[in-house]
Amino acid sequence: MSDNRTVQPIIGEAPPFLAMLEHVSRAAPLSKPVLVVGERGTGKELIASRLHFLSKRWEQPLIKVNCAALTESILESELFGHEAGAFTGAVKAHVGHFERADGGTLVLDELSTLTFRMQEKILRVIEYGELQRVGGSDTLTVDVRIVGSTNSDLQALAAAGKFRVDLLDRLAFDVITLPPLRERLEDVLPLAYAFALNMVSELGRPLFPGFGARAASALLRHDWPGNVRELKNAVERSIYRSEDADKQISKIAFDPFDSPFRLREGNQDDGEEKKAPRRRRAPLFPIDLKARVKETEMELLRAGLEKARFNQKVAAELLGLSYHQLRGKMKKHGLDRRTVPSA
Repeated sequence: MSDNRTVQPIIGEAPPFLAMLEHVSRAAPLSKPVLVVGERGTGKELIASRLHFLSKRWEQPLIKVNCAALTESILESELFGHEAGAFTGAVKAHVGHFERADGGTLVLDELSTLTFRMQEKILRVIEYGELQRVGGSDTLTVDVRIVGSTNSDLQALAAAGKFRVDLLDRLAFDVITLPPLRERLEDVLPLAYAFALNMVSELGRPLFPGFGARAASALLRHDWPGNVRELKNAVERSIYRSEDADKQISKIAFDPFDSPFRLREGNQDDGEEKKAPRRRRAPLFPIDLKARVKETEMELLRAGLEKARFNQKVAAELLGLSYHQLRGKMKKHGLDRRTVPSA
């Protein structure tokens, strides 16, 4: 749980990201519930905060609760509060998060982990603005905007009977879906530079010499299953591991477990004979080398352009070329600016 009134900067200029931010700006002034959904590491908490700070409630409390981090009984007490003597150890009354967030916003993270009983109690607050503390009989009235956050498919859970349909209907007045980082290639390097500068500052170094061409290309080629959080970790790890603070970063430490001695499943001697490495199949000769090279180059150009969604600057970085080299090769092979011919 947190009550954070600091607005964090948001970095991104990719079209799908800007469209999402515009969606946030339209939804923010409302007092209705909103769902923020997206893959892990996409910045759902940041967007939930933005919804609050762009609203008329921005001067009122912003309370964030991770629903997966607490047992049902503790979560109930934290959300709704309790009266003195409600249970063993409850020596005095406790004001819950709904009351603390009165007039402001309550962010419920990991929403899919709520039990049906908790879902029903939250539904009552959304519908009537009323609640009772645990062990209490008085009905309290609150004015709270609820923002739900999840990386789960709530529609699928509701269809499977694992999430209340009526609660989903009320929470999903509008749904803001965050694009994954792999669909925001234009933002990878600006984000990486921002994370690098923060890490350099944390380490007390005077400057950041930048990323080398190979490192920048590696950042763009990676699929980022962990999204922005993974990018942040990879960049910060690479900065801190760099031995010469004055040299550009030449290698990105994507995997913290990477080691010639890393433990893998099946490493232990289980009596099974190790499989021999698969040998690469030799090409069939004779072969037209020029035609094969041309075919391979065109295939890589197509793949790079498609990966970069036809942003030629990004595609050039992905392929380790300058912009003019890429344009020259596209002209050489007859590849249009926007349309890549099929093979």
